[in-house]
This record gives sequence, C-alpha cells and structure tokens, in this order.
Amino acid sequence: MRLKGKKVLSLVHHDFEDLELWYPILRLQEEGAAVQLAGENAGEKYIGKYGVPAVSDLSYGEIKAEEFDAILVPGGWAPDKIRRFPEVLAVLRFMEEQKKPIGQICHAGWVLISAKILEGKKVTSTPGIKDDMENAGAVWLDEPVVVDGHLVSSRRPPDLPDYLREFIKVMEEK
Repeated sequence: MRLKGKKVLSLVHHDFEDLELWYPILRLQEEGAAVQLAGENAGEKYIGKYGVPAVSDLSYGEIKAEEFDAILVPGGWAPDKIRRFPEVLAVLRFMEEQKKPIGQICHAGWVLISAKILEGKKVTSTPGIKDDMENAGAVWLDEPVVVDGHLVSSRRPPDLPDYLREFIKVMEEK
C-alpha cells in the first residue's frame, strides 16, 4: 500500500481508451490510492471505445485541484473532448505549477497541449500526435514511458506496465 492516503484525479469523457483509463485506476487502488473520476457531468456514464463504462464522481467544474495529489489523463478519442473545457485546463496548469504528478498516455497529450504546459518537456505519446507534441514545444521520444520530473507519459496500452511502474514511483517521491 505504497500510496495509502494519496488522492488521484482521473479525467473521463466518451470514447476513452478502455485500458488506458481502467488499468491505471486499478493499479493505483491496489497501492492504496483513492481515485476519483471527473467528467463533463457528475454521475454520468461514459462509454469507452470498446464499450466499457465509467461513471464520473464529479464534474469538471467541481474539481478542487488542491485536494488531489496527482492527475491522470487517459487516451482514446476522449482527450479531444476533454481539452475543450477551460476548467480542466486550469486544473492541469495548477498541477503543473505545484509540480504534482501528471500522467498522460496515447492521445492524452492533446489535453496538455491545450493547457500549454509542454514547452521544453520530454514526453512520449502515440506517434500519431508526435507533430502536435513537438509543435507545442515538447521534446518527443519514442519510448514506452518518459519521465520528466513530475510528468509521466506513455505511448499505448502495451506500455501500461512501464507507465504505472514509473507513475507510482513519482507519486511516492511527492
């Protein structure tokens, strides 16, 4: 229970990549962290790309960033929707300013791009958004997981074990 007492926020919207949402949540819970899901609306059922549902605990507007120790952004097509909410971008900027762990995988980089927090950061993502990441000022690497301080990024579902191993280490250090 390495993360007992830690509170993690995970963002959700329709068409999330099922494994990229659920695997991190379950691993963090196994380590003792409490994980809350935030979506456009509280109590809404969101459906992943492969049909797995997730119900949000709170709405984006209800997020109190100071109450969380870390944040996760899943991939899939959900990031293209999530990044349209100013309150989500404000939460990410707060987490960046406070140097709290930020986890992003696959297309989740789109949300960090919109929050304007990638300038000079070493990251990875799905190769499909490599140009977007570089155009936002990031240094893109084709590796299973990249850790740059409190920012942990990963490419795709097969990289999830590496991603969570490093994310948990970063959380332990904070």
